[in-house]
Amino acid sequence: MGQLVAGTAYVKVDGAQLTITGGAEAPLMQVKRETVAPGFYKEEDLAPYVKLTAVLAPDLDIKKIINGRDMTVTCEFKNGKVYVLAGAYLVDEPTYKGDDGTAELQFDGIKGTWQ
Repeated sequence: MGQLVAGTAYVKVDGAQLTITGGAEAPLMQVKRETVAPGFYKEEDLAPYVKLTAVLAPDLDIKKIINGRDMTVTCEFKNGKVYVLAGAYLVDEPTYKGDDGTAELQFDGIKGTWQ
């Protein structure tokens, strides 16, 4: 019997529902590990984040999202996993594509937790 592992994800930014295309991405770990020698590794902190492509609906308050510095981003994946990003803010260069009405967004934050 098959098990559902992919499909629609649901994302909210400070309570505002985003319509996303494709999927969303969030890190599984809080650190990046690299092997130095067999059995030995080093760790670097990894900033918590959520990446997605969203449709900018006419009723979406995009200014609130652009200017937000302490937002909560909740991403519910189709398989039931939920990632909550606290203290979130937009990073990089968010871009808007007028031909299909979508925006590439990446939120970094202070703390990311899987529920």
